[in-house]
Amino acid sequence: MEYTTEMTGVSLSTRQKLLVFSFVLLTFVTGTSEFVIVGLLSQIASSLEVTISSAGALVSGFAFAVAVGTPIIAVLVSRYPAYPLMLGCMLIFIAGNIASALSSTYLWLLGARVVTAVVCGLMQTIAMTVASEAIPISKRGAVISLVFAGFTIASVLGVPLGTWIGQSGGWNMAFWFTAGLGVISLVMLSLTVPKNLKGPPSSLKSQVGLLTHARMIMAFFIPALSIAATYTVYTYIMPILENELLIPARYTSPILLLYGVASIISTLLAGKIAAHDGLRKLRFIFVMQAIILASLYFTVHSTVLGLINIFLTGLAIYLFNVSFQMYLIDLAEEYSPSAKVFAASLFPVSVNLGIAAGAAMGGLIATNIGLSYTGWMGALLALTAALLTFISVHKRITTSR
Repeated sequence: MEYTTEMTGVSLSTRQKLLVFSFVLLTFVTGTSEFVIVGLLSQIASSLEVTISSAGALVSGFAFAVAVGTPIIAVLVSRYPAYPLMLGCMLIFIAGNIASALSSTYLWLLGARVVTAVVCGLMQTIAMTVASEAIPISKRGAVISLVFAGFTIASVLGVPLGTWIGQSGGWNMAFWFTAGLGVISLVMLSLTVPKNLKGPPSSLKSQVGLLTHARMIMAFFIPALSIAATYTVYTYIMPILENELLIPARYTSPILLLYGVASIISTLLAGKIAAHDGLRKLRFIFVMQAIILASLYFTVHSTVLGLINIFLTGLAIYLFNVSFQMYLIDLAEEYSPSAKVFAASLFPVSVNLGIAAGAAMGGLIATNIGLSYTGWMGALLALTAALLTFISVHKRITTSR
């Protein structure tokens, strides 16, 4: 059976549904692998005799490796078929998690995490590219939103489960757990990824040349700005809950679970937004995001209003992701069709850049001004994203004339 992108208004075949499931499983597995370590930092620091800040570098180092390594590797391997690339990356992922489980030194664990991070980013990029080509156009937005949902499901289910395993049996067991998940994902990918999708011949110049176009540069920075807007607040959600809203510690976990549910809904809504000219809608959605974040300043002294505000923040966090993942690929199709894998790789780079920047800016605000002011910084970033989106829509209209 051949995958088609020409049909519209049709249902997915059984094989296509299995492909979507395997990609959702992939993002669930890679998301769990990336963040499961967060709840085990104290154990790892004690076991490897390093400071907690050094252990924290295992988290930031992973994100940095995704941001830097993914587009570089994507440039080098984009001409090769998706099937062997995906399976090869998953084998490296499994090996990286086994190496992490067997680590007895900090540097060994850090190196294993960096290698794992690069292949995680590359697999996610390939999955988005294959989904955009192997699924009917009318279903593309909904399918990509489901693939993204794997990350949020990982944060709600996979990470807590992996953390519990690590806390119960030792932090090494968490990586044996993620390696086992990788084996299951490898089997699914081997059965579902189409073998006939070959990367077009491409040069380094044509791929990197995408970044000379103003529309592509804006499409890269807009997701970074929106996710940074949320992370100025979300990074410090625990002290906001406990110190500003005065919520007892025993209630914070259920609240974080509700926030995770809101983020899953956000991801699924992103597919519906993308299906009907998402770029136009996002101009106003980013303005709404700014209002929600700015409102935090006025609601942090009311438990009910503050919790509603935090839930709305979670509901807005991922509304942009499908539209901009598709927009980057569509821009590559317009400027340099052979560079679509590289274009797709820019999205995780943008998001990881935004997470790092948002956390840093939120930290500066919280430390020097106050936690309740982090929402104002988030609002400013969201308004900047809205402005760039207005410009992008205008440029698209101008170009199409």
